[in-house]
Amino acid sequence: MERLNRISFALLNTSHAGNIGAAARAMKVMGMSDLRLMTPNDYPSAEATARASGADDVLYHATVVENVDQAIADSTLVMGTSARTRGMDIPVIGMREAAELLTQHAVKGRASLLFGKERYGMTNEEMQRCHYLVNFPANPEYSSLNLASAVQLAAYELRMQCLLTQDVVDVEKEDVPFATMEKMDSFYQHLFGVLARVEFMKGENSKSLEEKFRMMFNRLRIERHEMDILRGMLSAINKNLPSEKK
Repeated sequence: MERLNRISFALLNTSHAGNIGAAARAMKVMGMSDLRLMTPNDYPSAEATARASGADDVLYHATVVENVDQAIADSTLVMGTSARTRGMDIPVIGMREAAELLTQHAVKGRASLLFGKERYGMTNEEMQRCHYLVNFPANPEYSSLNLASAVQLAAYELRMQCLLTQDVVDVEKEDVPFATMEKMDSFYQHLFGVLARVEFMKGENSKSLEEKFRMMFNRLRIERHEMDILRGMLSAINKNLPSEKK
C-alpha cells in the first residue's frame, strides 16, 4: 500500500469546512494521508475536526497552499475530477481507469488528484494543469456529487486497485523520470517569456496561446532529460536575441 502515500488529494478553494474533515476521514479509511488544501475558506476549523471523526492526523498534517501550482509541484502525473471539459482538449477517463494509471505511476513517481470547489468545480486554469480529467459515471439525470463523497469514491477505487495489483506491480513500466509540475511551470514561464520577446505572443491572443501550450505539453508527458534540452534551446534563443528592439 506504499503507493497510496505517493498519491495526494488536493481540494481547491473548498467552501465548507465540514467537507475538509469528511475528506480527511474518507482518505484515512482507505489508507491515504497526503491531503493538500488550496486557499480553503475555513481551516483550521472545529467543524472540520468534528467531521474528521478520528482522522485528526490526516487533517492536521494537511498542506495548505496558495495556488494550484504549489499543490501539484512535486507531482509528475496530475488528474482533475470534472464532469465537463469546457471545450478543452484534455483526455477524459473514468475513475476506475484513473485508479489504474495513478497506482501504476505511483510505483516510482508522485501523482495528484484534484477536486474543485463545491459549487463550481474546477476552473479552466486548474484544468489546464491536468494530464487527464476524471469523470464519475453518475446518473445523468442527477449527477451532482458531494465533495467528500467524490473523495471517498476515488480513495476506494485507488485502494481496490492497489489490492488487486499488489503482487503484480510492473516496476519497469513507470521507470521514466518525468519532469515534475514545478519544473513544467518553470519551463512555461521561460517559454512564454521568449515567445513574448519575439512577439509571437502579444495582445489578446496571449492567454489563449498559453492555455494551448500547456495542454499540448501535458499530452506529451515531458521527461527530465527532454526538459533539459528544451530549457537549453530557450536559453540559447534568448541569449542570441538583441537586447533591445531596433
